[in-house]
Amino acid sequence: MALLPVEDARDRILKGVKPLQIEAVVLDKALGRVLAKPLKAMRDQPPFDGSAMDGYAVIAADLAATPVTLKLAGTSAAGHGFKGKVAKGHCVRIFTGAPMPRGADAVLIQENTEAKGGMVTALQPVKPQQNVRAAGLDFRRGDGLLPAGLRLNARDIGLAAAANAAALSVRRRPLVALIATGDELVLPGQRPAADQIVSSNSHALAAMAALLGAEVVNFGIVADSLKATERAIAKAARADILVTTGGASVGDHDYVQEALRNSGVAIDFWKIAMRPGKPFMYGRRKGQHVLGLPGNPVSALVCARLFLKPLIEAMLGLPMAEDLVEARLGAPMKANDQRQDYVRATLSEDAGGGRIATPFDRQDSSMQRTFREAQALIVRPPHAPAASQHDVVKILRLDF
Repeated sequence: MALLPVEDARDRILKGVKPLQIEAVVLDKALGRVLAKPLKAMRDQPPFDGSAMDGYAVIAADLAATPVTLKLAGTSAAGHGFKGKVAKGHCVRIFTGAPMPRGADAVLIQENTEAKGGMVTALQPVKPQQNVRAAGLDFRRGDGLLPAGLRLNARDIGLAAAANAAALSVRRRPLVALIATGDELVLPGQRPAADQIVSSNSHALAAMAALLGAEVVNFGIVADSLKATERAIAKAARADILVTTGGASVGDHDYVQEALRNSGVAIDFWKIAMRPGKPFMYGRRKGQHVLGLPGNPVSALVCARLFLKPLIEAMLGLPMAEDLVEARLGAPMKANDQRQDYVRATLSEDAGGGRIATPFDRQDSSMQRTFREAQALIVRPPHAPAASQHDVVKILRLDF
């Protein structure tokens, strides 16, 4: 039986996926969330003509011939504007950000003045609107400021605050439930027995899902038994996405497939034409997506990069990203077999700034240190011929 190609597997996972519901969050909780509705300005910014400098608000025509001495009529400070009107031959002391007084049309910077008593001598002329920030200079009420589908960063939130938005409409974060299976696993910090290893998959996957914008519930390690696996799956019933690691094969101690089927999960496919990650499994339970990842750490994380990431992003209403870019090989590679290969590699630049991807010599799917040091995956299509150094290949950046 032919293995399912990677692209077909991704298409089947994403088929029919729609963005999750919209909810309102206050600005302080909006960082990293995905905007669900465009944001329009609810005010002009700045809301008034204001001073861009410390100095004196003047009538530019009064300074046509300098030096000229003006009478000081008062002060305009930020939050405490001058209430009167500037008459001919007068000026108002003004500070940066303060509203321009009525009648004045320019600001003379304080360095170009001499002040004594209630009089100010202007030493240089100014043009109308010089050193003045016009009302609406940044944006006007009703202007579109932030588009829907934007993952909000600190600058976005600052702009929303300036537009007087106390809360934003964002997509609900997908709830991702994680289950690690295996009697050979212990939690980090515990003392493993001679035949045990420390569990890392669920912690890495939880960090990755959170980085992508999901809410995560980690159910920890589940013993290798059918009943224990079924109980864990039942606890995860409310999750949008259930991710299991390990136990997806059909050995004597692999219970995940049977437990999922017993729990009402319709398995769509199992095994795909990729390396690492061939035992990947996918199914659905009502509205829940179920991703069965291999137990090998690199296999699990490569599968998560290829399938969990676009699924979370689709639920958040983000567009499908074109992840592949070109690079030149830093070392030759052998011909590939029938599976799509994802080869860990480092990235560097040649003298002209071109991208160079150099594969690691060893690609064992248990080697997490190598995976941590890798900056990209070289994507080798099925049956790709042998490649020489400097040949152009496609790479997938590791961005988590």
